[in-house]
Amino acid sequence: METDIIVDLQYGDSGKGKVAHFLCKTKKYTHVLRYNGGCNAGHTIFHKGKKFITHHIPAGVFWGIKSIIGPGCVVDPVQFLKEIKMLEDGGIKTKGKIFVAKNTHVITASHRNEDAVDVAIGTTKRGNGPAYRDKYARIGVRAEQVKALKPYLIDLYEEFYENKKKVVILGEGAQGFGLDIDWGDYPFVTSSHCTTAGALLNGLPPQSVRHVWGVAKMYETYVGTKKFEPKNPAFEELRRVGEEYGSTTGRPRQCNWMNVDLIEQAVRVNGVTHLVFNKTDVMREVGEWAVLIGGKVRAFKGEKEMKHFLTTRLKALGIPPRQVYFSESREAI
Repeated sequence: METDIIVDLQYGDSGKGKVAHFLCKTKKYTHVLRYNGGCNAGHTIFHKGKKFITHHIPAGVFWGIKSIIGPGCVVDPVQFLKEIKMLEDGGIKTKGKIFVAKNTHVITASHRNEDAVDVAIGTTKRGNGPAYRDKYARIGVRAEQVKALKPYLIDLYEEFYENKKKVVILGEGAQGFGLDIDWGDYPFVTSSHCTTAGALLNGLPPQSVRHVWGVAKMYETYVGTKKFEPKNPAFEELRRVGEEYGSTTGRPRQCNWMNVDLIEQAVRVNGVTHLVFNKTDVMREVGEWAVLIGGKVRAFKGEKEMKHFLTTRLKALGIPPRQVYFSESREAI
């Protein structure tokens, strides 16, 4: 078995879907495994000129790769079936390509109703938190108990370990390191593990990990109730140019400069080997280049200087410049 893992190094919304879509096109994966989160996540993917927004279903389906929602996730059967219809209507063949691990927990109507009244954290109100709570309280419902999911169920142990063919997996994460239940800014976090270790919890052996792809934007965004965006007209411009509105909720995302300390912590904890910085073109159009480091703003004269700063810092962490990519909004890596 060989495994590559995608992790978001910030607060989600950093372009993991685009990276997953690119890797699925260029690498020979047998499976793509969504390893955390639920329909509170949203991947925006441009495939053959069409825009798709998925919440549950991994990016492998666009290239005919087996795409599995793993037991580290929670799944809403209603949303899941809606997504399959959306993909089919968009010309994507899904039959025999989309699966749910039988031990994945289910988001119920009562979970959604409970989450709908949240005002403290600013959740997406999709029922994730209550579903994870019931999972760990040992009173949850698993996918194998839901009739509508029967055609899609899969046993991951049999699929990964009793398969005589070589298994090459892409682990596709949701949310981001800054939202991780253990490592994020608690309590303003999600309810799942958004790390490389979170992917392993889905039944992947540590020795199988080949590459860890960290994904970040050239600036930061956050959706939730905590105060995140300082007063600066540049952030309104970043939001406008970058179209920073949640793919799940449509809410405007708060913006700030990239926090280098958070990136470095996420690189170390996740064992990142390759790093993609997205939306370089947005910074270029806004015309300001800066980061946060040690709680203070460090401005740069231009794009070249900021890129040099970042690649130098990452090289010191063991990521060579040839494995650091600066990508634009919709282009391939």
